[in-house]
Amino acid sequence: MQNDILLVAESVSGEKGLSQDIIFDAIESGLASATKRRYPEPSNIEVSIDKSTGEYKSLRFWEVVDEENFEDPGLHMLVEEAKKKDPNSELGSRIEEKIENIEFGRIAAQAAKQVIVQKVREAERAKIVDQYRSVLGELVNGTVKKVTREFLIVDLGDGAEAVLPRTELIPGEVYRIGDRLRAVLQEEERENRGSQLALSRRCPEMVKELFRLEVPEIAEQVIEVKAIARDAGLRTKIAVKTNDNRIDPVGACVGMRGSRVQAVSSELGNERIDIVVWDDDPAKLLINAMGPAEIDSIVLDEEKQVMEVAVSEDSLAQAIGRNGQNVRLCSQITGWKLNVVDKDLVKEGEEASSISLSNLMDNLDVDKDMANVLISLGFSSLNLISSAKVSDLSKIEGLDEEIAVLLINRAKEALLTLAMEISSDNENEENDLLSVEGVDMSLALLLNQKGIKTRDDLAELSVDELCDYVEMEEEIAGILIMKAREHWFNED
Repeated sequence: MQNDILLVAESVSGEKGLSQDIIFDAIESGLASATKRRYPEPSNIEVSIDKSTGEYKSLRFWEVVDEENFEDPGLHMLVEEAKKKDPNSELGSRIEEKIENIEFGRIAAQAAKQVIVQKVREAERAKIVDQYRSVLGELVNGTVKKVTREFLIVDLGDGAEAVLPRTELIPGEVYRIGDRLRAVLQEEERENRGSQLALSRRCPEMVKELFRLEVPEIAEQVIEVKAIARDAGLRTKIAVKTNDNRIDPVGACVGMRGSRVQAVSSELGNERIDIVVWDDDPAKLLINAMGPAEIDSIVLDEEKQVMEVAVSEDSLAQAIGRNGQNVRLCSQITGWKLNVVDKDLVKEGEEASSISLSNLMDNLDVDKDMANVLISLGFSSLNLISSAKVSDLSKIEGLDEEIAVLLINRAKEALLTLAMEISSDNENEENDLLSVEGVDMSLALLLNQKGIKTRDDLAELSVDELCDYVEMEEEIAGILIMKAREHWFNED
């Protein structure tokens, strides 16, 4: 019997080209699986083989647990019961019991066959993966061997096979048995079944490897591919850099009359490919990547890795792209989150912010930095500061309770002064805000802080602008603006 085990290990090892250790592990697992069939209840079985003599022993063991983790008497044993068998037992240890070996005969071998076959197959796959590990991430050629609903089996040659999931195909691609294909080789971990070779045609590396074949300068490292962003089957952006200033990296990748880039595009189902010049400056890289859309301004938040990109209204749709594709690819290639906005709206926001900033600096007697801090924390008007709690303001860095009280009092005094000025203007000028039906002192103060000081100023606003300045419903904003405009139509 012992000799049988040694003969099996030797013969399978020689036939499959695997280490005998792997075969012994498979036999141990198979014997343990067959031994478990002796017991009607779940059990922990462990079989160990002496690799020199072929002798083996079988153990049944129980894990020592507390009452909370006790689930099955066939697998677990409470601490109190375990100490009766072994006084040194503690939580996490195990109680072992030697049991009779199962015969390594025809019945046992048949019972263990499935486990042994599975272990051997896993070992064979691991061996093949090790052989191909040096070319992982590179382009390989293969022949479709099998087609299923979920994946393709591709023959790589020399008995090696790889799995190509349908999710890793370019949308619209159809392959049949016998078809040749190219894909990037990857390693895929399978739960409880080891690793296997896998393929992908959707990954960004696919584009990089195709360019390496078509562009000798890339293969020779004269041109370097720095970043790739891809929407497989639709569009790819690839950023390249030259290590030789005499060579145009974009022109080299495009090729004569676009021959090189067209060859890559054809392999990818006529996928659109944008080649841009790499720049270490993320803002300059974004300008290159977002073309032909023209960028008006870029504001960077390095801490949050966010860029606010302002473009003209005419370029807005082009900058964003269909379904946000262009801005999404630009975000991937730069590594920054992008917020694309209309430059006109940005300008309006900047003007409003400038008014608020100036208002706080003048009326509270604070410097620009402190005014910016107050605005950033939501205290953008005298009204908000005058009604703020001392405890809320004193939480701001650089402000204590004494200064907080001082700022609140200054805000109240400024509002009182403004109210007196508005009342005075109302007595002397027909163009005063309070002459507009529906505008009370509170609303007039809010508008005054936004630079809206007269009836004509209000009349010239749009509904959206007024709603941005003061929180109100659009319908009410429209009524107020029309009331402010009435004198335009009533003048003789």
